[in-house]
Amino acid sequence: MEQVTKLAGQRAVVIFGMSSCCMCHMMTSLLRDLGANPTVVELDEDPRGKEMEKALVRLLGRNPAVPAVFIGGRLVGCTDKVMSLHLSGKLVPLLRNAGAVWV
Repeated sequence: MEQVTKLAGQRAVVIFGMSSCCMCHMMTSLLRDLGANPTVVELDEDPRGKEMEKALVRLLGRNPAVPAVFIGGRLVGCTDKVMSLHLSGKLVPLLRNAGAVWV
């Protein structure tokens, strides 16, 4: 858990995902299209990936736990939560408040 929170707090937007996960790629594309430059942690390519994945499963209460999106060091959630924020117009202000976008 410590590694997840440490990585999540180092950048404005952090996505924990898997290199083969289409939803992870879609989430990265969405955030980039909104002007953010997310840091993507590919759990299947990280030596501590399995440990971080277990921590994310505990944190989110779901498996699979990816994509897991953190904005401003705080857990936003998986795809459904991020898309809900986006469709309600709350995602861009959240990104703006975290310093991830300036528009």
